[in-house]
Amino acid sequence: MLKSYKYALLPTPAQQEQLQRFFGSCRFVFNLGLETKIAAWVQAKKNLTCIELANQMKELKDTDATWLSECPSQTLQMSLRNLDNAYTSFFKGGGFPRFKNRYSKQSIQFPQGVRVNFENQTVFLPKLKNVSVVLHRKFEGVIKTVTVSKTKTGKYFVSILVENQASIPAKKAITEQTAIGVDMGVKTFATLSDGASFANIRTLRTNLKRLRVEQRILNRRFRKGVKEQSKNYYKQRMVVARLHERVSNQREDYLHKVSTEFIRRYDTVVLEDLNIAGMMKNRKLALAIGEVGWHKFEMMLNYKAEWYGNNIIYIGRFEPSSKICSNCGTINKELKLHHREWTCVKCATTHDRDVNAARNIKTFGWRNQPASVNASQ
Repeated sequence: MLKSYKYALLPTPAQQEQLQRFFGSCRFVFNLGLETKIAAWVQAKKNLTCIELANQMKELKDTDATWLSECPSQTLQMSLRNLDNAYTSFFKGGGFPRFKNRYSKQSIQFPQGVRVNFENQTVFLPKLKNVSVVLHRKFEGVIKTVTVSKTKTGKYFVSILVENQASIPAKKAITEQTAIGVDMGVKTFATLSDGASFANIRTLRTNLKRLRVEQRILNRRFRKGVKEQSKNYYKQRMVVARLHERVSNQREDYLHKVSTEFIRRYDTVVLEDLNIAGMMKNRKLALAIGEVGWHKFEMMLNYKAEWYGNNIIYIGRFEPSSKICSNCGTINKELKLHHREWTCVKCATTHDRDVNAARNIKTFGWRNQPASVNASQ
């Protein structure tokens, strides 16, 4: 099983300068490789492989860009490998690779040669030697890939991918008693079929007023037609970056807590296959949908379910989960988005819109299982 462990890195000023050179070298190699691949495709309809780009990089290091030798060669090769993966993903329907710049998040990878010392709280990185790190938890296993990153606020982190001896657990049995239906929402983050709910903490909305003020100050300090901005501009940009980082950290912490609770309490989680990208095109709901982080929450649920052998079941996005009565099955065709409660005309049952939807989601997910699974319960 592969697991990733993230720690705060505390490099010295000299090591920070060296890391900046590493970031710049990998960024240069990535951008040059992307430019070369684009030119080769436009001129000769040829798709250069990662190996061909690596050979060109070796020639470049020996002639014009000798300063690339300051960076570990395997780190540069990993940058080209990432480019090749991004380029391949584009032809499978993903986004086209974008050129990197020095103002966004920076990261480099070390495929080997890394050693971790838990007693001394250090990590050994090629050409950087021992770097102080906050090892707040231990791990056991073989280190596969190590990623060093720097955020826009100037913080350094190291992410260590470890292959341990534990095998991926077998999936738990799908039973109706240990399954839960989840209705994702905006007013309430998640409503469960057993009636429980998780509030939407609205991390962006609570900081939006301050963020607008700081962003206006940043815009006033920007000078058009000038390559290098003033020191006050860069200071203010750091203020805005810290505020964005705070919002992101609050959201991610909450999503981790909720997803972990789901996995611990229920063996099977049933979700709707939401068209999040399509919903984000609604300009009236885009801000509210974007700040809840549905996509990241689903990612967390899926990889945590793999760790513990839980089941994640999806139902179709066009299932009438909100309009159908969970008691008798009658469909309310007159239900609108602003109706939070409604009464069934057939059985006279009053439904909370979100709880009713969560119950129907669980029912739909249960019905879609193979007959052998349902019959065994």
